[in-house]
Amino acid sequence: MKALVFPGQGSQYVGMGKELYDARKDVKDLMDSANEILGFDLVSMMFGGTEEDLKKTSVTQPAIFVHSVAAVKVANGLGAEMVAGHSLGEFSALVANGVLSFDDGLILVKARAEAMQMACDNNPGSMAAILGLEDAKIEEVCAEIEGIVVPANYNCPGQLVISGETTSVEKACEALKAAGAKRALILSVNGAFHSPLMMPAQERLAIAIENTKFRKATIPVYQNVTATAVSDPDEIKKNLMAQLTGPVKWTQSVQNMIKDGATTFVEVGPGKTLQGLIKKINPEVFVSSAI
Repeated sequence: MKALVFPGQGSQYVGMGKELYDARKDVKDLMDSANEILGFDLVSMMFGGTEEDLKKTSVTQPAIFVHSVAAVKVANGLGAEMVAGHSLGEFSALVANGVLSFDDGLILVKARAEAMQMACDNNPGSMAAILGLEDAKIEEVCAEIEGIVVPANYNCPGQLVISGETTSVEKACEALKAAGAKRALILSVNGAFHSPLMMPAQERLAIAIENTKFRKATIPVYQNVTATAVSDPDEIKKNLMAQLTGPVKWTQSVQNMIKDGATTFVEVGPGKTLQGLIKKINPEVFVSSAI
């Protein structure tokens, strides 16, 4: 069985999507319509902006979403039996499996990016990648640290990202190194994604989600907060709201997809980050890029 997987923030690069834009009118029309929906020239930033421009949450998230949906269009859907997305990538996955239209998906991504940026500005935090330590030990150490610091991204065995208040994340890093972590790397982000500090963003996004039409999924989506197959629109909405403050259970999602029959994973969007993570989760599956 084939699974489509969609990357999240961090997979962007200058020039992403330009070849598709130049080669196909349907992709050009799709990307040009994104400019109209967003109210700014996203396409120019994707093709010729600076790396700093592309790192802004309000630009990064729509850019990755648009690129991913364009890649699905070029690949004609790829005939998959299941989908999943890493954080932001869940919105791309929901367009691919028919739950959201492109326009509605992009409007939600825009609302999500703006809400997250506002939460970061009003309540700055940080994140750190912890390498070479078991998930259970990281969870245990975080629970003992004063303040807010929680597991945020279960990326693959031996790689878990923590998130929260800057001081608490720094203290957790020291404690985790003392507990045997090979490395504890503070990430270059200005906010504590997938932590309780995103609660104001979650509340804003919830309003936008409630005002958007969600259809029944054509194929299951394995959602970040549950790591299980979901098709019901109301359940998908609930999980999508919870995702901003809850952890991305990527390791668990991939394991469950394999348990349910996935043998091939196709990454749809910029970069190859997810392919690397999936091979670390299970070296026996086949991974590739959509385009």
